[in-house]
Amino acid sequence: MTITRGLLIGGEEVSAQGGRTVDDVNPFTGGTMATVAASSPADVTNAVDEASKAFPSWSVSAPSERRRIFLKAADLMESKAESLVSTLTSETGGTFGWGMFNAGFAVSILREAAAATTGPLGQVLATDTPRTLSLSLRQPSGVVAAFAPWNAPFILGIRSIAIAIAMGNTVVMKPSEQAPLSSGLLLADIFGEAGLPAGVCNVVTNAPSDAGEIAEVLISDPRVAKVSFTGSTKIGRIIGVLAAQNLKPAVLELGGKNSLIVLDDADLDYAVSAVAFATYMNSGQICMCADRIIVHKDVAGEFLRRLGEKANSLTYGDPKDPHTVVGPLISSQAAERVATLVEEAVSSGSKLVAGGGKAQGAVYAPTVLAGVASDQRIATEEIFGPVCTVDVVGNEKEAIELANSTRYGLTAGILTENIGRGFEIAKELRTGIVHVNDQSVDDEAQAPFGGVGDSGYGRFGGQAGVEAFTTTRWVTMQMGHKQFPF
Repeated sequence: MTITRGLLIGGEEVSAQGGRTVDDVNPFTGGTMATVAASSPADVTNAVDEASKAFPSWSVSAPSERRRIFLKAADLMESKAESLVSTLTSETGGTFGWGMFNAGFAVSILREAAAATTGPLGQVLATDTPRTLSLSLRQPSGVVAAFAPWNAPFILGIRSIAIAIAMGNTVVMKPSEQAPLSSGLLLADIFGEAGLPAGVCNVVTNAPSDAGEIAEVLISDPRVAKVSFTGSTKIGRIIGVLAAQNLKPAVLELGGKNSLIVLDDADLDYAVSAVAFATYMNSGQICMCADRIIVHKDVAGEFLRRLGEKANSLTYGDPKDPHTVVGPLISSQAAERVATLVEEAVSSGSKLVAGGGKAQGAVYAPTVLAGVASDQRIATEEIFGPVCTVDVVGNEKEAIELANSTRYGLTAGILTENIGRGFEIAKELRTGIVHVNDQSVDDEAQAPFGGVGDSGYGRFGGQAGVEAFTTTRWVTMQMGHKQFPF
């Protein structure tokens, strides 16, 4: 049975103006699983109207009340996890395990946001002025425009709005066109059931062809104070320009060309497992996935042999099959793009160690490539599929230089049994995140998450998230009268 959903504006589910809709397609079967409203610019303005109306009361609501709502939302999401994951699997092609991880992590984000509602929101400043109290205060900013992606829809959808709402802001959320239910509507439903007041969280879905216009209308609205975007670097540049043109602060969490460095003292069994997880989790469709494996020459041969065997052993295909490790990509077009990158590399002399071949609809085999030239597209572009390239280096310096040779700078991993050695290398990597003796795919709700360079700017998570979605104000209180010179 096909699901039908409207826009969520002011606490009501409404049709888009003109009754326009768009199909939400299952990437594995190609069938329509839902029909959702396709908003117009006027719908977006209506959503901002409602968010703006809700802001004055929500911004001064009791922190304990906000905490209660967030804790209830977390409990609801936890209790509904299996039914929510069923939708995620159909909508994105993710496996059941990936979906459950999404739900569990989203719950932790909600609970971290609940804790933040009663945390410190400023400090007392030193001052040279006698009998004056000088304060730095963090206060809600206003309406936040939130853009959520499809690839980790529960995690990144909740992250795009949770701390903003917890801090007293209201939001207009634009979920991904490829996962409007999982990355937006279902999450807003949870908040509504938890008691979030009408107008605090509004959701506008849209047709893919209208995405640019919808984003421009939303960001350009003078009542929107801040922008939250998670997605590709290509679209992030557009969002960043729109935000800058309208003098709106933005948090941009974009793509990555992430490296895993395997040093000569690494435990190879552990390294192979870590690399496989970082490369093939969610079919490589995570911004933190490892595209480039950089291996010391002394262990490269054995490592490559074991990694090839590991990749060839992984079950891929139907996400509903409990044995499937690597499900389909988000679309057949995405799978064809990955296949083309691999074919170009092989035709230019790269060695296919595992996988490869043609895309099968939206499915692509877990793949390992070696001997990739630095000027090939697969060496410079974010792959965003179940493929990694393996480069061999002679020493630590070469490993660091190669890891830093990209314009991206999101995350990295260093696999070594010597933690001190790994930490010294970590300090030289130009990434927002790095994990010593671990792989690149990791996140915690209380940790500052974000990158540098083409991976974006700003941080989600913990105190960094609080600072991103509040405005700092300097307030002084003079105890008595000052003496003025005239």
